[in-house]
Amino acid sequence: MSRNESDAATVVGLGSLETRLVSGICKLEFGEGKLKPKMRIALLACCLAASALAAPPLVRIEKSKPPPDWALAERALLKAYADAATEFTDKYIDSRNFFKCTERWGGNDGPDDVMETFNHWTLLYALGGAETFLEQYRRIWEGHLIQFTIAKAPSTQMAKNGMYYKEFPVSFDWEHTGEGLQAFHFYAMGAPTDPSYIQRVRRFAGFYMNEDPAAANYDPKLKIIRSIHNGSRGPLLTPATVFDWGGETVPGDSARHDRYKDASGIRGDHPLNLGACSLGFDAYTLTGEKKYRDWLLEYAGAWRDRVMANGGNIPTNIGLDGTIGGEWGGKWYGGTFGWNFEPTSSGRNYYMRGARTGFGEAFLLTGDASFVEPLRRQLANLYAARQEQNGRILLPQKYGGKGWYGFTANQYFDVQRDIYLWLMDPADLKWLGNDPWLRYLDGKNPDYPIRAMEADFEQIRRKLQSMRRDLRTPDTRTSDGAQGYSPVSAGTLVNLMLGGNDPGKDGNVLHSRVRYFDPERRRAGLPEDVAALVEKIRPGGVVVTLVNTNPVKGHDVVVQTGGFAEHQATSVEAGGRTVPVNGSHFTVWLAPGSGDTMTITMKRYANQPTATFPWDR
Repeated sequence: MSRNESDAATVVGLGSLETRLVSGICKLEFGEGKLKPKMRIALLACCLAASALAAPPLVRIEKSKPPPDWALAERALLKAYADAATEFTDKYIDSRNFFKCTERWGGNDGPDDVMETFNHWTLLYALGGAETFLEQYRRIWEGHLIQFTIAKAPSTQMAKNGMYYKEFPVSFDWEHTGEGLQAFHFYAMGAPTDPSYIQRVRRFAGFYMNEDPAAANYDPKLKIIRSIHNGSRGPLLTPATVFDWGGETVPGDSARHDRYKDASGIRGDHPLNLGACSLGFDAYTLTGEKKYRDWLLEYAGAWRDRVMANGGNIPTNIGLDGTIGGEWGGKWYGGTFGWNFEPTSSGRNYYMRGARTGFGEAFLLTGDASFVEPLRRQLANLYAARQEQNGRILLPQKYGGKGWYGFTANQYFDVQRDIYLWLMDPADLKWLGNDPWLRYLDGKNPDYPIRAMEADFEQIRRKLQSMRRDLRTPDTRTSDGAQGYSPVSAGTLVNLMLGGNDPGKDGNVLHSRVRYFDPERRRAGLPEDVAALVEKIRPGGVVVTLVNTNPVKGHDVVVQTGGFAEHQATSVEAGGRTVPVNGSHFTVWLAPGSGDTMTITMKRYANQPTATFPWDR
């Protein structure tokens, strides 16, 4: 690098990576010593301008900081999860990359359960976990596609020729389809340029945009998905049999059919179907094509309007004529998996699963609070009908002709967390006063990070202990037969590292305040040895501590504002120095053995979400 280039790079504050970029551009395009000085200066200015557009501002952290307990625990936890994941994968995946089980169809144990078992592998990779997470996921995903395309359920209407068609469930409900796709959605954060993945995302999203003539799931005029059972072979519009729900008869297991004896009515839309929005979200963040965003907002917007027209209660059936309760005598609370489905207090009512996902993604795309209001209103209605028992608040989970019933402990803390973190309205904290993570963020629970990670270590130990005692063979193991032993969970680390709520297992995408990338290895997640802790979340910013636990080697870290760059960082303050950013990401240099706390100010939901890595934008 010439002296002129080096001096110019220093003046504009470029770091080592950006300096090398400037040098490389100039050498590659023009060569050193071949141009007159004035021309070299002009061309150098162009190189620097281009680099400034591509490279985020640089924050240097050189303050010595012995690794705190939380930082060592965080790195150790990521390693423990990787080691446990490898042992788990080795035990349950065979040489064909098939899951070792008896393949069955249905809601008791079906193809979705295989990938649900591995649903946090890809998320942990995106946090900075080992490469093995992505390698294992890829071979398990590819193997299960073949395994369940071959597997057949002869007694069902849709799966008799194969449980998967075009690499997607033939036709089933989004409770199960969403669970099976959770790891698939997180994969976008770790490998957004994978061509086979992009191709699949386009195809899967197309099933819900009528791009495949064999899968007319969506009615664009009425803005409904036409059945609870939908997929690559389209909607099932005839009554569902117990075989459609439970698969083949299993001797000695009558419950697999009994639980669906009243579930034949599947025509029309159901809020579970909002889980399909994740496919449109994936496709938009990977390709930037407007049609995917438009479809998601159209479908989620139609559901938003229905909920608000229904007094804030999420209806559990929309008829094929587009009316609320249209297949159930006008009863908004009717339907399979509806408010009065299985009339006991423990009966299944899945009104919130898809709603959390679809409305949250619409909000992430727009920053429009009207997409959050249906969730807010629904919870307000439940709290208005609450009961108290021995100091505990019980919320109704059922509704029928006589009103609310089925009072149980609150099942929706995660939804309430989402609402608060999205809108940052203190009023939404009313029923979250004892949430340990939010209390930590408010400075009232300082030991939470260590205690939460200690619990995760203990969970790994218990799960592996149980797994090692599992002596079942593939002939006696079902597709959900190892879920209880899966040692991998990312919820705590998402809270602590990203300032995000646990996305859950239902097919949701990540919502977070920050995310990290390793420019040295050109991959998602924190570099090796680096730990991060989100200490405060405020409406206009976030406080994050970064620590390099390695006393020998320094690291560059790219900090992105938002899980999908949806927030715009305006400035970052560290070590008493404030650096303007005005972008969705910036680079931090961490000297060996250093660490410091940064205050990042931001404009939330200022950018369109993208899965593209920062250096590829």
